[in-house]
Amino acid sequence: MATVAMEDVNKVYDNGFQAIYDLSLEVADSEFLVLVGPSGCGKSTALRMVAGLETITAGKLMIGDRVVNDVQPKDRDIAMVFQNYALYPHMTVYDNIGFALKLARVPKDEIQQRVRKAAQILELETYLDRKPGQLSGGQRQRVAMGRAIVRQPAAFLMDEPLSNLDAKLRVQMRAEIARLQRDLKVTTIYVTHDQVEAMTMGDRVCVLKAGYLQQVDTPQHLYDYPKNVFVAAFIGSPSMNLYEAKVDVGEGGGTVTIGSQSVALGAETLEKFPSLPNYSGQQITVGIRPEDFEDAAVDTEAPADRRISGNVKLVEALGSELMLHFSIDGVRTVDSGDPDAPQELIGEAGHANAVARFNPRSRVRADEQMEVTVNTDNLHFFDPSTHLRVT
Repeated sequence: MATVAMEDVNKVYDNGFQAIYDLSLEVADSEFLVLVGPSGCGKSTALRMVAGLETITAGKLMIGDRVVNDVQPKDRDIAMVFQNYALYPHMTVYDNIGFALKLARVPKDEIQQRVRKAAQILELETYLDRKPGQLSGGQRQRVAMGRAIVRQPAAFLMDEPLSNLDAKLRVQMRAEIARLQRDLKVTTIYVTHDQVEAMTMGDRVCVLKAGYLQQVDTPQHLYDYPKNVFVAAFIGSPSMNLYEAKVDVGEGGGTVTIGSQSVALGAETLEKFPSLPNYSGQQITVGIRPEDFEDAAVDTEAPADRRISGNVKLVEALGSELMLHFSIDGVRTVDSGDPDAPQELIGEAGHANAVARFNPRSRVRADEQMEVTVNTDNLHFFDPSTHLRVT
């Protein structure tokens, strides 16, 4: 086990395209770090540089106390788990798991001991004589994990290992990988484009956009204190609702105006954003999480100055909750800068779409006008020019 550190790492390809800009990141011993971001953000490139599959244009990469910029992949003491499993179809599960040990001329008795221990951990003992073609996708992924485990590396590198699995199996496997990493205590860097995977698996999450590090923090802190508009919209499902608004702060409190409607700001919000008075009377970007909306007919104790009206467009009943799509007149939605964001959230000029997560007791129906309460204590504010969080 070891730390992995990147200091001002850059990657420029021969055609001049720069995939990574001055990436500095340290992964602690035994830590599970997740790299997340939209397609093309550089997360897989960063992982491949750690693995030695991509050269580093500039900067320094260390595994433990050793600089490994020019060290061959086989000499870096890492094990990589790929998206497509990369199993040998003509070999049994036993031979696939132990193949790297065989190449390293490890004694047969030790190979057998390590393979059977890995198979026991991964519940593959009854499949050791089968070939990959006889296994399900989840079982093949376990075999790929077993091949990494038996090497007893300093670090695991995982490049979207669950993307080929169906939704139910993905949930099961991500729990198994997280448990396995905790049990083995191996430093792990995990790449995914799925922010739900990132939030549920990582000790810390590193958000990348267009080759630049946006923020690295614990999942909950990323969710509660996004550094900028991009992180705010990317972390969370459904995405945060982001609108152009106007804020007014005085001695008696404050209000934020969204389109033609205003809601009051409580003392907790003003304490959380002490520099908010500097934006008084000016445009600002306001962010509202879907769970911070509620049906006013259900949330009857909410004061009148924390309600807005909207027109229901679609209601999705999920059993434990309702996912509500509604529109707010006179509002312009802010583009988060995520190229993968669904464009229908942008809405028409002066007619913004919103997504809310409602209590299932709500009786709202499509094409109805309704009142929505806003939990203003949990609002997020961003500078409209820099897109950075108002501190």
